[in-house]
Amino acid sequence: MTSTTTLSAALSADHRARLMSLAHEVFFDVGTRLFEEGQHADRFWIIKTGNVALDLHVPGRRAAVVESLGQGELVGWSWHFPPHHWHLGAKATSPVRAHEFDAESVRTLCEQDPEFGRAVACWVGQVVAHRLHSARVRLLDLYAPYGSGGR
Repeated sequence: MTSTTTLSAALSADHRARLMSLAHEVFFDVGTRLFEEGQHADRFWIIKTGNVALDLHVPGRRAAVVESLGQGELVGWSWHFPPHHWHLGAKATSPVRAHEFDAESVRTLCEQDPEFGRAVACWVGQVVAHRLHSARVRLLDLYAPYGSGGR
């Protein structure tokens, strides 16, 4: 993932501190499913250590891993956009320590502080754009006759 989508690059120190005031630490063992595509998105995580694979349901095939996330990266963006349902699935591929956030609390803070809300929206938007591109390239690599063409 490009550095502009990690928390430290995307938000100012003040905005990071405000967001982190809502965090609590969680742990996931290898193989733990964080969420499934289509379920209600009521939380999100920022990885401290470990890796999480994002996957996409492909009809008639097993789920395709479209991206692997690591330290400082956002796991989950669907919490930010109605109807708040996961667009991908996520699984811990190593032991994971992460900061977990309650989506409703963060959305409330965004509404109360428009500058903070805009910063979070821009960050999440950058993540969405990056993930859409990554998913497209990965699916072309897996299923197109000539792959993604190296892009």
